[in-house]
Amino acid sequence: MAAAAIALISSCSPEAVGRGWMPTGENTTDETDAIVRLWTGSWLAALIIGVLVWGLIIWCVIVYRKRKDDHQLPVQLRYHLPLELLYTFIPIIMVGVLFFYTVRTQDSITEIDRDETDLNIQVYGRQWSWDFNYLDYQVWDTGQPADLNDISSDPDEGLADYWSQDQVPTLVLPVGQTVEFTLNSRDVMHSFWIPAFLYKLDTIPGRTNAFQVTPQVEGTYYGRCAELCGEYHAYMLFNVEVVSQAEFEQHMADLAAAGQTGELGEDYNRDVAPENPQFGEEEDQNG
Repeated sequence: MAAAAIALISSCSPEAVGRGWMPTGENTTDETDAIVRLWTGSWLAALIIGVLVWGLIIWCVIVYRKRKDDHQLPVQLRYHLPLELLYTFIPIIMVGVLFFYTVRTQDSITEIDRDETDLNIQVYGRQWSWDFNYLDYQVWDTGQPADLNDISSDPDEGLADYWSQDQVPTLVLPVGQTVEFTLNSRDVMHSFWIPAFLYKLDTIPGRTNAFQVTPQVEGTYYGRCAELCGEYHAYMLFNVEVVSQAEFEQHMADLAAAGQTGELGEDYNRDVAPENPQFGEEEDQNG
């Protein structure tokens, strides 16, 4: 086991260890570094506590084990007030420290300052693709769900084929600009997730969620749905391109030239929660 652990650790780069093996480089957005610090700090604290607890357990097993010539039962009930206070208050302090740093990081991530917003994007999750409304430019982009009749019997092969097609939508973001995402669902619950941004948020029918983020590194990333939303949940993919402001403006102009102007609004929503108790029949009638 020790040899396997050494081999595993030696194969990890210092950069990967430093960010806690999280799926991102440094400073991908304005919040990723804080998330990585919370993640690695929490695991480091857990490791230290785990080593201490394991050590105490092993020490007790060795020191207080039953000897061959010992035929008496040990004392079955014994009070030790200082020890009891120790293992009562120390965990409370530990949880309190973890709670403080978690809430501080979480509040920073979820805080929305609309005075700082440079770009508003509305995201609609639907079975099984995404709609993106660039509200400030009044243009939109959308993806085409996978043709379920053409999906290969091999799930991995079918997913690779779908990813390589133009049906997967691309979300384009300007680097260094604060983007406010407004999230809605057209049918069932989905989850908008860009792994490299280290953040995801649900799209819930009948409810609007929102968050802000500032992409800080140009590049191509991938996104997906992180909430099981039906049989073809795995095909709910999208690409993310963080580009310069000039490239972003050009993309907006290209969408407008393609006639994709205005917004894809709520009129495209599917009613999946009718008042009629015969849900299946109502859903079939609505298509």
